[in-house]
Amino acid sequence: MRLPRGTVTFVFTDIENSTGLLARMGEEYGRMLAEHRASLRAAVERAGGTEVDARGDELFAVFPDAKAAVTAAVETQHRDAGVLRVRIGVHTGSATVSDGTYFGLDVHRAARICSAGHGGQVLLSETARASAGDVQTIDLGEHRLKGLPAPERLYQLVGEQLERSFPPLRVEAPTSQLDTGAVRVVLADDSVLLREGTARLLEDAGFDVVGQAGDAEDLMLKVRSYEPDVAIVDIRMPPTHTDEGLRAAKEIREKHKDTGVLVLSQYVESEYALELLADSAEGVGYLLKDRIGDIGEFAGAVRRVAEGGSALDPTIVSRLVGRRRGEDPLGALTPREREVLELMAEGRSNRAIADRLVVTERAVEKHVTSIFGKLKLPASSEDHRRVLAVLAYLHD
Repeated sequence: MRLPRGTVTFVFTDIENSTGLLARMGEEYGRMLAEHRASLRAAVERAGGTEVDARGDELFAVFPDAKAAVTAAVETQHRDAGVLRVRIGVHTGSATVSDGTYFGLDVHRAARICSAGHGGQVLLSETARASAGDVQTIDLGEHRLKGLPAPERLYQLVGEQLERSFPPLRVEAPTSQLDTGAVRVVLADDSVLLREGTARLLEDAGFDVVGQAGDAEDLMLKVRSYEPDVAIVDIRMPPTHTDEGLRAAKEIREKHKDTGVLVLSQYVESEYALELLADSAEGVGYLLKDRIGDIGEFAGAVRRVAEGGSALDPTIVSRLVGRRRGEDPLGALTPREREVLELMAEGRSNRAIADRLVVTERAVEKHVTSIFGKLKLPASSEDHRRVLAVLAYLHD
């Protein structure tokens, strides 16, 4: 799946009162949900859109232009005018593409707009309305949506077959399951220039940098004070500029279980990386500082770590995989399996590997099964467990 880049239009859909419908309808709700999702996907495809993600009764899609997004939204409301009441949010903007999805404040904004609506209602942001051309809308005024830095002017799409009257907007609606909102970050580096530059890149990608530190002691204070989702730590920090950052990262992992740790290094230090990953690959990463230059890859790694995944620099993985040993089972792997193995060790999911290699997710699953068999490793569907298994083998 190749996702469009640049200025695009994001669409979020959600079924109103899905929990109540499930309780009332039981298995029948499951059948209706499947039919709804099939028709929604068909409408997205006909309008030239691409499905990005779907969880429960929600769907996230992207379109090359706002007019196409509005076309799909209208068709969806025409088809689902019965028991299932669908609310739709449409916003035109841009975001970082990484690991088969989008990250950034504009994605967060689109999800919030959807959450503010009611079943049967289509809400557009000001940029979506301006980009959609001659669509008919009602100006609903400015509303402050949870998590957004400024009020958002919203418009309701109207038409012959669309409902017109709805209750006041749900401006305090709960967070959507697909909401890819701001991840809270504490950033530690003794170089003010690099620290400020990294903070700016992260903020532009939709992250919330809540604290910055220049040494390990200040880093621990910031982590205790702000309880961030992830701490990004330079491995060499004052006063000795050896491994203060690594020791601070290990302390964060021990004392602050809900904070992921992403360590940055100027050099390839495989032993440090493996030491950090020794006990668990959950919520931990190790990247070379050069990786910051690719904001898409960097943002994807930060978010993976914040969500409990792992991120190991491809250069380190390549060095470990390429190391020669006597009677090495790696020699039995095909070139494609070696590619998959390296991406697995980086902490990428099957879906992300499939997107990177431009193959189906089913093909990746077959490669993973074959790799575990040839290396005599325990198979696991949990990303962090399989990363640990692969790293343990590579380190042996």
